[in-house]
Amino acid sequence: MSRFAFIRRNAVAILSAAISTAVLSTGATAGGTKSTARAAMQLFADHCFSPYMTAEKAAKAFALSGASYDFYDLDPFSNVEPSPAMGRPATPGTDRRCEISFAGDCAETAAQVAVEALAAEGINQSAALPDGFGPQEGTQLLAARQLNPRRVAVVHVGTRPGDAGVETFMLVERLQEGRGLEKAG
Repeated sequence: MSRFAFIRRNAVAILSAAISTAVLSTGATAGGTKSTARAAMQLFADHCFSPYMTAEKAAKAFALSGASYDFYDLDPFSNVEPSPAMGRPATPGTDRRCEISFAGDCAETAAQVAVEALAAEGINQSAALPDGFGPQEGTQLLAARQLNPRRVAVVHVGTRPGDAGVETFMLVERLQEGRGLEKAG
């Protein structure tokens, strides 16, 4: 191989590497958004169905750039102080909300993650959707699950308008008999 051919081949390889790096760099924002979405979905799955989640734990767990969260627990399962609603007002009849939202339309994947998280926690018993809960535009998943004889969880996943365009939300709210949930039987 001549010296010129060697230099030309190496120059092409270097130029190709530089172009690949530039393309990957320009995709970092899109990849960052996708990475945030994946991380937010995993945080929801890992934490929102735990009866031991507290406002303090939520603040630490959901400290994810590019995502926002809302949490309250007016009747904690563990021996901690109640966490008042700090974001949106508490949904009438609920005593707990755990929600995460992030930019983009990832509702289909987010719904699958929520269903898998419910199954992983053993929360499989369907329940009637309580009054006041219904689908809205953008709903991908809306389901009620019996947590125990006196408590029901409503899981809602979908998209809605956000500050920077469409956002995906994942939330679970808990209702307790006597607090918005009719007594069984």
